[in-house]
Amino acid sequence: MGDLWNAIIMGIVEGLTEFLPVSSTGHMILTAELLQFTGDRAKTFEVVIQFGAVLAVLILYRKRFFKLLNFNVSKGSGLNAIHVLLALLPAGLFGVLLHGFIKDYLFSPATVLIGLIAGGILMIVAERVKRKTTAEELDDLSYKQAFAIGMFQVLALWPGFSRSGSTISGGMFFGASQKAAAEFTFIVSVPIMAGASGLDLIKSREFLTAADLPLFLIGLVAAFTVATIAVVTFINAIKRLKLSWFAYYRFALAAVFAFIIW
Repeated sequence: MGDLWNAIIMGIVEGLTEFLPVSSTGHMILTAELLQFTGDRAKTFEVVIQFGAVLAVLILYRKRFFKLLNFNVSKGSGLNAIHVLLALLPAGLFGVLLHGFIKDYLFSPATVLIGLIAGGILMIVAERVKRKTTAEELDDLSYKQAFAIGMFQVLALWPGFSRSGSTISGGMFFGASQKAAAEFTFIVSVPIMAGASGLDLIKSREFLTAADLPLFLIGLVAAFTVATIAVVTFINAIKRLKLSWFAYYRFALAAVFAFIIW
C-alpha cells in the first residue's frame, strides 16, 4: 500500500505543479526525497505520470490543436503551427545536446533549490519591468514573441526554474500579456513534454513491468485529474494573480527544503 499512496501523492503533486510557475520537476524531486520513493523505478514512474498532465492540456485545448494541424499561416489567422515550431526550436535543440548532462548533474535537491530561487527572481523582474502589451490574447502573438518565449523556455531545462515561470516571464518581457503567455506556454508544453518524456521512457523501458501497471495508472489518473483542475483554475485567475506571489512561494519552499535536507 505504501507504493500506491506514493503514486497518488506524486500524481497530485505533478498535476498541481506542472503548469503553475513553481517547477513541477523541482517539486517531484523534493517530494520523492521526502517519500523516499527514489531509484530507477521511481524515475520511470515520474516520466509516465507526466503524460497525464499532457493529456489534460490536449483535451482542454483540443480545438486549438486541431486548428494547428491545418498549418494555416495566412495573415490574420492568429496562432498557427509556425508560432509553436519557433517556440520549440531553442529548448528542443539544447535539450537534445545537453540531455545526458542535465540528467546526470542537475537532477538533485541542491540544484532544484538554486533553480527555485533564480526562477523566482526572474519572475519578479518580469512583473516589475513595464513593457507595452502588444499581445493581449493568444492570437495576437507575433512570431518574434513566440521565438523569444522559446528562448526563455531553455531556462526550464534546469530543474527548479519552471517551464511556465520562465516562458510567462519571457513573454511579458517581449510585450505579451500574462494570460496570453500562460496559454501559449500550455500549448507549447505538450509537444516538448511528450518528446522529452517519450525519450526518457524509451531509455527506461527495462524498468517497465506488468506488476507496476496499477501503480503507474493510479499516478497517471491522479496527475490528469489534478492538472485539468489546475489549468482551468489558473487561467480563470490569471488576471488577478501576480507572478511575484508564486516567486515568494518558491523562496519559502526553497528555505523549507534547505532546512530539511541540510
